[in-house]
Amino acid sequence: MKKAIQFGAGNIGRGFLGQLFNRSGYETVFIEVNEKVISAINEKKCYTLKIVGEKNLEFVIDNIRAVNALNVENVAGEIRDAYIMATAVGVNILEKTAPAIAAGIKKRHESGVRQPLNIIICENLLNAGKILKGYIGRYMNESQLKYMETSVGFVEAVVSRMIPVVPDNIREKDPLVVMVEEYGILPVSKKGFVGHIPEITGVIPYDNLEAYEVRKIFIHNLGHSSFAYLGYGSGCSYIWEAVDNPEIKQAVNTILNDSGRALIKKHGFTPEDMKEHVDDLLKRFSNKSLGDTVYRVGREPIRKLGYSDRFIGSARLCMQYGISPKNIINGVLACLKYDYPQDNQALELQEMIKSKGIAYTIESVCKLNPSDELSEMIIKEWERMR
Repeated sequence: MKKAIQFGAGNIGRGFLGQLFNRSGYETVFIEVNEKVISAINEKKCYTLKIVGEKNLEFVIDNIRAVNALNVENVAGEIRDAYIMATAVGVNILEKTAPAIAAGIKKRHESGVRQPLNIIICENLLNAGKILKGYIGRYMNESQLKYMETSVGFVEAVVSRMIPVVPDNIREKDPLVVMVEEYGILPVSKKGFVGHIPEITGVIPYDNLEAYEVRKIFIHNLGHSSFAYLGYGSGCSYIWEAVDNPEIKQAVNTILNDSGRALIKKHGFTPEDMKEHVDDLLKRFSNKSLGDTVYRVGREPIRKLGYSDRFIGSARLCMQYGISPKNIINGVLACLKYDYPQDNQALELQEMIKSKGIAYTIESVCKLNPSDELSEMIIKEWERMR
């Protein structure tokens, strides 16, 4: 049985990649720091994956074990004879995986392993392949770098599966159980692979992954967040409630229509493909069984108002192609108004607006110059709304 190494045994690791590897006939070795999760995996040798939605299904994900990520020597030994590897640790943790991955690549080099090792990078980070390669390269000499260049592939991926928080009463009984939606497609960058592309169920290589990365941010993330902030402003607690509200649904549709038109012009998607994608997302967002809250989806509004993130990034793209961002600005305003008291960024944002003013906030958070046309449009709509 071929071996897959999975850095991170969290929601994406167990709830997505673990399933894909299992369905493709791999033994999966999870590299994790949570001792409770490590012990549970090594004791049970399997976990339950629940698919929730129109069809409620359960799968047992077996042929698994776990190794503590802090034991670099053990991790390197596992990497030495691995066939495929993936990361799903979070952007802030990715750099910390570099020493162990580097040690594993060194062992493969020393052992004369010629079989390429491709690393599927499932992090919410543009240029993730180049960034991870740079992190790992810090720990290598010239000979090892040459080996990595020819024998290790850095494959970027676009993760779109939605994975809700498992209720406490279920997690207390079983710390490994994970709940997911049925959607199970993982687009990856074809050009990132070295050598033969491994066959993994659900993994689809694309020549131009950038188009799908941007579509994820400017359609999926934009739509999800718009439902969260507009829903919060209308008293909704769950995303499905916001989707069920005709006014909110229409508002989000117009937001996605404008962003979609810009993506069609930039990346060559067809109008039919874009409509099918949006319709599918709306159906997935309405899944009550996910129990996804507007508070979880709306968390960290300052980050979501970043220059290249979902709201400002899509608005800028629209303007680049002569499309008015007026509808997207409605989403920006809803985000600026988000004041959920248990979200530290929401409170920080409200205090900034109150003490420094909207113009300062737009410049500081969105990184837009005060004279920028988009900045002026947002401020004008903010004042008109107030």
